Amino acid sequence: MFNNRWISIVQTVTFFTCAHTLIWARQNGMGPGYSGAPGERNCAACHSGTVNSGPGSVSIAFPGGSSYTPGVAQHVKVTISDSGQRRWGFQLSPRLANDNRSRAGALSISDGMTQISCSTASLAQTNCSTSGALQFIENTSAGSRPGTVETVTYEFDWTPPASDSGNIDFYVDGFSANNDGRTSGDRTYVKTFTLTPSTGGSGGPRPAISQGGVVNGASFAPNITQGSWVTIQGTNLAGASRSWRAEEIVDGKLPTQLDGVGVNINGRAAFVNYISPTQINVQAPSDSGLGTVQVEVVNNGAKSDSVVAQLQQFSPAFFLWSGKYAVATRPDFTYVARADLFQGLASAPARPGETIILWGTGFGATAPEMPAGQIVDRSSIRNVAAPPVVRFGGLVADYIGGALSPDFAGLYQIAVRVPDSTPDGDIAVVAESGGIRSPDNVFVTVQR
Repeated sequence: MFNNRWISIVQTVTFFTCAHTLIWARQNGMGPGYSGAPGERNCAACHSGTVNSGPGSVSIAFPGGSSYTPGVAQHVKVTISDSGQRRWGFQLSPRLANDNRSRAGALSISDGMTQISCSTASLAQTNCSTSGALQFIENTSAGSRPGTVETVTYEFDWTPPASDSGNIDFYVDGFSANNDGRTSGDRTYVKTFTLTPSTGGSGGPRPAISQGGVVNGASFAPNITQGSWVTIQGTNLAGASRSWRAEEIVDGKLPTQLDGVGVNINGRAAFVNYISPTQINVQAPSDSGLGTVQVEVVNNGAKSDSVVAQLQQFSPAFFLWSGKYAVATRPDFTYVARADLFQGLASAPARPGETIILWGTGFGATAPEMPAGQIVDRSSIRNVAAPPVVRFGGLVADYIGGALSPDFAGLYQIAVRVPDSTPDGDIAVVAESGGIRSPDNVFVTVQR
């Protein structure tokens, strides 16, 4: 089993250690004022064609349907479809329906495909910290997706105002281009979507954890470890889908709730990374107890029935790419994988005798000890206290070292030397800590 939500955690390996500033720096874009809102321009100002005259469309998918709950974030998706087109872009801005020059809620990016700009009510560009500034979200240069055919989707988060603000209008301007370097043949689509305030409040159905729904966040095996990543599956677990935001990590301490959603493991609050109606990802709290523990989800005061999980000293597992391959890099953070595994990203198989880093969770205590719920400071190395034994197809690899990844929590870097006699091909890789083995059927591609 594999869930795309864990891609973001694994990607942060590169983001946090190599290029965090560059990833989130503002890239080329339109700037504010092209959302198609009343009194504003749209993309036809720069691209030829008549608005909404092409065969394509722009749409918005909201997890709350056509309504919003005040203060509860939503993960929003904008989709542009247009037959034969090969380059894309959009701009969106949420406004109060009773005053289209007033901002409605707060936008935040969730990947490198989008960026945010702000303006005054008169559309003069301003710092986004300016009180009352209008917000606009649009594609980055990478987000124009050159060469992508037929359809693209952009994703981001939107948090409504904290109190009922009446109807909220989303003005969105999507454009598609044929990618020939000229404006002829480009098309612009402008549309308005309206959300109404929910009357249901937090009185929805109780959350429910699925039987066997508390599992290791990397392997989805049924055992968990203190400080490790845990996935919880069920129904009605949250009212919307989103990950934690940077401002919710205060002085390196991780949040125990997102939008009123929390998890208790053995009576202790876990640290919440991601919520959705059917899945929650948390870091298990520090706990010296072992054996059967109770797990419950709390969704805005409504508690699930408790379910049983097994808390162990170790539950080693590697995060996966494509549901099969262990997430692995070289010391310079280039990807260790089949050359064709990622579209548009360079990767290369491991070589016998080469040192690689495997990324996982559940490898147990560190020295010095690292409490759960805190970001690892890069000035303090937290080495794995009980080094695992790692095997490639039955051959024991030289263990170089293991430690928690800096600038994150619960994410282990296990550095090993690929055995010299490892054959070519997809080679099974297994780690063993304290007599507990990581799951089988996990592979690293090796090629001489």
